[in-house]
Amino acid sequence: MRRVISTIVTISRFATGAAFFVLMGAVLVQVLGRSVFKDSPVWTEELTRFALLYLAAFGVGLSFRSGDLVNVDIITESLPGAWPKRARFVGAAATAVLCGLLVMPAWKYTSIGVMQTSPALGWRMDYIHASTLVLIISLLIFSLARAVSILFSLSDGLPHNRLEELPQ
Repeated sequence: MRRVISTIVTISRFATGAAFFVLMGAVLVQVLGRSVFKDSPVWTEELTRFALLYLAAFGVGLSFRSGDLVNVDIITESLPGAWPKRARFVGAAATAVLCGLLVMPAWKYTSIGVMQTSPALGWRMDYIHASTLVLIISLLIFSLARAVSILFSLSDGLPHNRLEELPQ
């Protein structure tokens, strides 16, 4: 399981970085177009939005894993005994269940985009709408991994600190 999660983390990091790189490139073209050339290509607006969608989609699972998503740990960590671990399990399991319930509606939303194209770039919108599906599946995988690791006592459910993963 650790190897699978490690592979998914690597893919998510690469995809998040790629989306951020595209976002930076589009914004750079946009800024240079507006300030230096006095004419910005219209496609930069769309590409920026699309890159931002994928940046969020690939980054949400990593954010869940690292604890960077909004959390109420001030309440859960103040509970006595084993209750914080139980609360983390309930939170991760509820997130996984909710994401599981949303996969099919996200698939339907994505498939609707096959009949649409973006105005400036002319791209099929199902490729863009797929960002919603990617987001839900990413969050499902990482929340399920946390819930399973808590259930089988492989982890206490605390978010992974990236500094702990770096070699010493």
